[in-house]
Amino acid sequence: MKNTTTSPKEILCLILFFFSFSAMINAQSKVDAREIEKRIKAGEDVSYENVIITGILDITPMREMLPDLPRKKKWNNKNNTIEDHLEGKITFINCTFEDHVYAYYNDDNIDHTEGNSHYTFVSHFDDEVTFKNCDFKKRAWFKYSKFNDNTDFSGSVFEDSSTFKYSQFDKEASFANTHFQNDNTFKYTEFDRHVSFADAVFDEDAIFKYAKFNKGTSFKNTMFRDDLNFKYTKIRSSFDDENMVVKGSMDTKYTDFPNR
Repeated sequence: MKNTTTSPKEILCLILFFFSFSAMINAQSKVDAREIEKRIKAGEDVSYENVIITGILDITPMREMLPDLPRKKKWNNKNNTIEDHLEGKITFINCTFEDHVYAYYNDDNIDHTEGNSHYTFVSHFDDEVTFKNCDFKKRAWFKYSKFNDNTDFSGSVFEDSSTFKYSQFDKEASFANTHFQNDNTFKYTEFDRHVSFADAVFDEDAIFKYAKFNKGTSFKNTMFRDDLNFKYTKIRSSFDDENMVVKGSMDTKYTDFPNR
């Protein structure tokens, strides 16, 4: 019978191959945020799945435009906002963002900048946007952003602060099964089509003050572990609150509910 015993040399080669293959897989799983940033700003369609994004993903026009802008001595909302439109389709599925994600950038509110440019930078999305089952480890700021096509943040986790304040969603939007672990706000946000927050979890105060739901919304099975602010909120068409739980206080002063 032929001897099939593996020699020490063969074992060593197998071990080296295993570690080399593991290192290669690990290297392939990480993508530099600046690489993605350049593609998005160039108007390309981008699609990433099962990758880790390293570094700050700043998709505002700040990096490109700030060096050539005159420095302001004070804030003026009418003249100090620089806006840009991102033309490509953006897709992230099962991705982890290790650092901040900015579609809104105001360096007066950001501790890792000098905070003295006195400019606000905002990007709008012309095509579909998908951040499905993603993990945002740090800030995710989409304040003032306009989403002109279908938008999907379902199944994602926001570990740090997130803001969609003043954002506008023109088409269908989904935050279903999304987990907000830190401060979040949808204050003044406007949804022109149906939006779902079904099965979402809010660990901290959930702020929907002055928000507008123009074609209905679902908060079915949604869990609010702290306070829910619906003050001055306008809800048109339908409001599904089946099995919705609010463990803190709920403010519905001046809220415009459909058929209520």
